[in-house]
Parts: sequence; structure tokens; C-alpha cells
Amino acid sequence: MSKIVNAQGLSCPQPVLLTKKAMAETSDILTIVDSPDQAENVARMARGAGWTVQMDGKEDGIYVRVTRPQEAAPPQSAETVRPAAAPLAVGTAQPAGGPLVLTIPEDTMGRGERELGTVLIRAFFHTLLQVQPCPDVIVFFNSGVRLVVEGSPVLEDLRALAAQGVQLLACGTCLGYFELKDKVAVGTVSNMYAIAETLLGAGKVVSL
Repeated sequence: MSKIVNAQGLSCPQPVLLTKKAMAETSDILTIVDSPDQAENVARMARGAGWTVQMDGKEDGIYVRVTRPQEAAPPQSAETVRPAAAPLAVGTAQPAGGPLVLTIPEDTMGRGERELGTVLIRAFFHTLLQVQPCPDVIVFFNSGVRLVVEGSPVLEDLRALAAQGVQLLACGTCLGYFELKDKVAVGTVSNMYAIAETLLGAGKVVSL
């Protein structure tokens, strides 16, 4: 049985969250959104869950149909009890599983003189190419998204990191706030659902 999710007029991450909720109830969902960014966010989430995606732009919105493959496991009931988490091994030096995530909330490094902070952020990303371990994911939000757009002082270093396999996620809401969505030069325009999922699934999160 198909279900329609009308997410028009809703801001990030509501279209993704409503679609994900519907995915737990049925195997065929049609989500209607306003913008290509919202459509891609929904599609990325669904593809990550192994669902097939079809997008169709129409005059009244963008239609995203997500379908669960028949061979995939059926959605769990909302009443399904989550298994208890394994107890933490207190006193061990073993790091938690999951990626190393670096968060960048500003376009400068440190508090104080902005000019000095710009020099430091450039030096940091240039050095990041030379040190280990390298982060698996870098998340940019608030004014930090200015670092992934045209004219960024660290653009070439970010491109080099991306070429090494580092995933760069930039908050779409933040880019929209600063009116920079059409100037993104590296990385992926992401959403709060994907960012929250990345942070909560990380083995370690480092905030600059």
C-alpha cells in the first residue's frame, strides 16, 4: 500500500524525517517537496537504506517515490523493543567503532582576532593533509560552510582531502541562510538528519 508524504512548505530535516517514518509503515512512499535540495536529501536517505528512488519534477513540486525492494527485510513495528545496549568496558583503551568525524562550526579557528583565525584555519587544513589519522568525515555548519564555497581560503586543501576519500558534508540550512547554495565548490550539501546520524554513529567526534 502506497503512502503520500506532502512535505511542501516544510524546512530541513522534516521531509527526510517524515519519509523515514513512512518507510517504517509501508513499502511505497511518494514524498512531495519544494526544492531539488530537499528531494536529494530524501533520496540520499532512502538509497542509504537500500530503497530504490525515482524523482520527477512537476509544476507543483518535486515528486520523490521511494520503494523498498521485495527482498529487503520488512519494516519493524513501532512497538518493536530495542535490544539493550552492551555494557561499556570501563577502563579499556579500545576506541569505539565508527568513523572519525571532525566538525567545523566557524570559518576561522579559535576566538579573538578574525584575521589571525583565518591564518590559523588555512594552516590547519593544509596540515591536515600531512597528519594521521585523517578524519573520515568533516561536517561544516553555521559560518563554517563558508569554507566549502567559491573563494574559500582552504578550497584547494579541501579538494585534496576529498580526493583522498574524506567525506565533506555542508549544512544546507546554513548555506541557505548565508545565500551560498549556488556557490558550493566542494563536498555535499547535506541536511540535519544526515548530520545527526553521522555524529551519533561516529567512533569519535572532534570539534574544531
